[in-house]
Amino acid sequence: MKAAELRTMSAEELESKLKDLKAELFNLRFQHAINQLDNPHKMTEVKHDIARVMTVLQEMKKEA
Repeated sequence: MKAAELRTMSAEELESKLKDLKAELFNLRFQHAINQLDNPHKMTEVKHDIARVMTVLQEMKKEA
């Protein structure tokens, strides 16, 4: 997910996206703990996506 894509979304959409990403990260951590995670790099990607969403949300709050 690119930051440019996130900037086109509304604050409500970003909040719901953040919630979904955090849930996905929780599930990935659980899979990793019981050694069922196929692609461990996916955890890193999700963490980066969470950071991007949070950054865009902070930018929106700063503008307002």
